[in-house]
Amino acid sequence: MINALLHKQPVALDRNDHRFVRLRLPITDWSVAARLNAVFLTAVECGDAAREYPIVFVKAGAGEDGKTEIAPLAVLGMQAESNLFVEGTTWRARYMPAVVRMYPFAIGRMERLGPDRFAICFDAACAALAGSEGEPMFTPEGEQSKLMTEIVGQLEKLEVEIQRTQNICRLLRDLDLLQEMRYDATLPDGSQLSLDGFLVIDEAKLNALADDKVLELHKNGILGLIHAHYISMGNIRKVLEWHAERHVTAPANA
Repeated sequence: MINALLHKQPVALDRNDHRFVRLRLPITDWSVAARLNAVFLTAVECGDAAREYPIVFVKAGAGEDGKTEIAPLAVLGMQAESNLFVEGTTWRARYMPAVVRMYPFAIGRMERLGPDRFAICFDAACAALAGSEGEPMFTPEGEQSKLMTEIVGQLEKLEVEIQRTQNICRLLRDLDLLQEMRYDATLPDGSQLSLDGFLVIDEAKLNALADDKVLELHKNGILGLIHAHYISMGNIRKVLEWHAERHVTAPANA
């Protein structure tokens, strides 16, 4: 999953073009993600992410059936292109979302080759790429290195979880469990801050579900995602405080 605010110059990995490219790992400079104010989450990681980030849902365009697709996001900032979880070069949370953790790599859709064609991509602008230092992506013979074999396996597992998450969100949508929400706050300088354009699980509608539907959500592990979402919303206050610390100057005492 390529994100334009993270993968600045995504290119498809090629054994000929990138045979001698090396990568210094692990990534330690996360300033590359400083403009990422939200990031996609898979359902399986929401339990861990809920301890650190507010988790919300957003509309993600129309699917092949014409219905609106839904995606869960970890909120990283309270305004566009502001990631409060990056301080200098450091990521401030213990848990890092999988899409970010896989940087500089991602699976990208190759639309020019067909609707179901994908490729392993990497950010050619990544500062960790090097000519003579670090781990090679290919052997001198052009075969995948051990590093790339591991990364490709991780990306494939992530893609499976992305597809599973999309199916879960379609079920939440079809059960009509999502409602639009707006969050308003007053900052220390007296200014107002609003966060809108996101969806949350409607607790009243969830409680009104028939028993067989609740059992289905439980067996599919979706109730766990819903509870993680509820718990995560308490993190909005932390993110708001970080926003005020970075962007707002408190009025001087009279």
